Amino acid sequence: MGKIYEEIDENLKAWIQQQPMWFVATAPLSAQGHVNLSPRGLDSFSILGPNRVAWVDYTGSGVETIAHLRENGRICLLFNSFDQRPRIVRLHGQGTVHIPGDRVFEEVVALHPKNLGTRAVIEVEVTRISDSCGWGVPQMELTGERETMNLWAQKKGEAGLEEYRGQKNSLSIDGLPGMPASM
Repeated sequence: MGKIYEEIDENLKAWIQQQPMWFVATAPLSAQGHVNLSPRGLDSFSILGPNRVAWVDYTGSGVETIAHLRENGRICLLFNSFDQRPRIVRLHGQGTVHIPGDRVFEEVVALHPKNLGTRAVIEVEVTRISDSCGWGVPQMELTGERETMNLWAQKKGEAGLEEYRGQKNSLSIDGLPGMPASM
């Protein structure tokens, strides 16, 4: 059933935008390094062109995606339907990290609800688009979005978030550089 697409056309764009979550996979160059796979969600994903996507990246307990992209740029996004029609779509490409003050950061952040926990924008130049059946994926029902991320960021405040990023987001688990010390 798998198909390769040249670009994100209107039908594929509409399907991707309907998915409430997706997964991001990256890896360091070192064979001893850790592969990272992270779920993403909330109103943070944008399709900026037929081969260009981006999302607002929130402060988290780690910084693997950012560190891996700064080292080598390789990334794969996986969108998966959990409704009646099974489908999986993968976007492979080269990712770039944008921090506050960058043009792309400002462009993408403006498309989504304001969130104090925003630390970066990840932009991906998509080089391969494919889909597959997803027949083995269970059907599930979305009951709602979590407010935890935004509430946590508000409780920390800007100074607390900067301190947290300095402690938790400056290096990956493999010691690769993550977020700059001060934004």
